[in-house]
Amino acid sequence: MADDKTNRGPQDRSRISLSEDYEVRYWTHKLGISRSQLENVVRKIGSSASAVEEELRKSTLAKG
Repeated sequence: MADDKTNRGPQDRSRISLSEDYEVRYWTHKLGISRSQLENVVRKIGSSASAVEEELRKSTLAKG
């Protein structure tokens, strides 16, 4: 079954896909970060949404 490109959210919310613009827009908006920040975190720790959120939380705590 092909992806429905009209769907605004990711198909699998447990994973972050950098290859689909609509998913990148969804995640950057949801997480409040830029595309390059999202790409850096996903490349560093993988595409697991929960792992990305945890990494961002840790980095925010470390800065604050």
